[in-house]
Amino acid sequence: MKMPQPLNRRRVALSALAVAALPVAGCVTVETPDKPIEINLNVAISQEVLVRMQRDVEQLINQNPQAFPQSPPARKPQ
Repeated sequence: MKMPQPLNRRRVALSALAVAALPVAGCVTVETPDKPIEINLNVAISQEVLVRMQRDVEQLINQNPQAFPQSPPARKPQ
């Protein structure tokens, strides 16, 4: 039985592509690192920013007391 021409060309093209890809297959390797991955987080930076923001807000409240009325703290029910 003879195969139709377009299907035969497709098989030849796929075979050629597979043969051409064989040398490249050995070049790509995935390995785990020898040492554990280190992630350094510097928490001091965010703490410093929060302290600066808190100071700025306190200054703003002190400079504009009418814009930020102070109410007495709510009492906790006993």
